[in-house]
Amino acid sequence: MLALERGGVDILHRCGGVARCTTCRVEFLEGEPDLMTAAEYDKLTEKELLNVARLSCQIECAPGMRLRPLQTVSSSGLEAGKAPAETIMPEPVWTTRPGASTEG
Repeated sequence: MLALERGGVDILHRCGGVARCTTCRVEFLEGEPDLMTAAEYDKLTEKELLNVARLSCQIECAPGMRLRPLQTVSSSGLEAGKAPAETIMPEPVWTTRPGASTEG
């Protein structure tokens, strides 16, 4: 999420980057990481968004990633939430995302 903001994308993030609101959703076009945090998994499952979107607040940047923000400040008419932390919050517990190339 911070990389998107710093790159000029007005990504929406109402909860401040702690995997609670799903407003920082993105769709991967290339380079989706196989790992995700347990917090992201739980929130996407709860909102029935697992395998549909990812939460940019829970993703570490890596070369080769291409993604599209699904909600922006300008498209939603909402204000971004408080500034997110410099590190992934809550403290990440990593798991393999469903459908990942390393699963199983």
